[in-house]
Amino acid sequence: MSYFSGCDYFRLSTHPQVRQAAVVGLKRFGLNVAASRLTTGNHVLYAQLENALARFFNVPAALLTPTGYVANFAVAQAIKGQFSHILIDELSHPSLQDAALLLDCPVISFQHCSVENVRSILARCGSGCRPILLTDGMFSRDGSVAPLREYQAALPRDSMLLVDDAHGAGVLGKEGRGSIELERTSMRNVIQTITLSKAFGVYGGAILGSESLKKQVMAQSRLFIGSTPLPLPLVWAARKALGIISRDSSLRSRLFTNARHVRDQLSTAGLHLPQMPGPIIALEVIRSSMLAKVKKLLLNAGIYPPFIIYPGGPTAGYFRFVISSEHKRQQLDNLASTLGRSASLLAPVA
Repeated sequence: MSYFSGCDYFRLSTHPQVRQAAVVGLKRFGLNVAASRLTTGNHVLYAQLENALARFFNVPAALLTPTGYVANFAVAQAIKGQFSHILIDELSHPSLQDAALLLDCPVISFQHCSVENVRSILARCGSGCRPILLTDGMFSRDGSVAPLREYQAALPRDSMLLVDDAHGAGVLGKEGRGSIELERTSMRNVIQTITLSKAFGVYGGAILGSESLKKQVMAQSRLFIGSTPLPLPLVWAARKALGIISRDSSLRSRLFTNARHVRDQLSTAGLHLPQMPGPIIALEVIRSSMLAKVKKLLLNAGIYPPFIIYPGGPTAGYFRFVISSEHKRQQLDNLASTLGRSASLLAPVA
């Protein structure tokens, strides 16, 4: 069946060179350093991958974490107590919502991607406030991107912006540096967290920012201090995946050509989608009684029906179709024509 789901945007999880790198890494280095990095587990491969990530994302420093979820927790533990208020997008990823609870100050939720609501909240916080704003970069829900540059302009100068760019990293921007690059946002007072399990197809997370932030996390995050780091075969595979994305700009070109092709066909069929930067098509069934019919239409067309119930999406669930760089034109046309035939039963997720 054709699979339009998940987050493996370039299908690097099954790329022959990435898979072979994992095998080579296993044979050369074993599975596990069996110690924290602050004791005897600080293998040279970690620094090599961190340096490569810092170069790719054009930041002073990168720090690996066991997962992308952990990256937000480690940051929160390191910078706890430095802020007067937390502003968080109401549809932020659960890892950001959980991390906010560790920052030890009032948490204020703002309307999804609303700069106006952020300004209103800041006015109520007072002139002496020092806030930190938490948001996804690209929202996995529908491929929308946070207005980061406008947030940065609205925030007081000594505030901070924490961007979970798990879905934007490797995908968005001319060089694939994520929502920060796409939105032409300065890295001043910005922390970008990523995962290696989406565009890069492997596993693990990373914190991108200043050298001082890296040292602060290593010294003050008990989660980082007490965790066993990434298995070495995955580090070796991630280096290979990063190299592929760095060298092959055609991956991003194919990805967005494919996404535009499907969107254009759906528009012709009468299913008009909001223009989102990400390669995600989010649709909900107009009436729940029609869900089984839509699933059957997809199955009969040889398409796995990616109906999900996930935080940030409609409570009754929705179809989340993800276009990849590796989908063939025949698969894309099949998806578009099948959804076009179901247009009267579906609506874009609001």
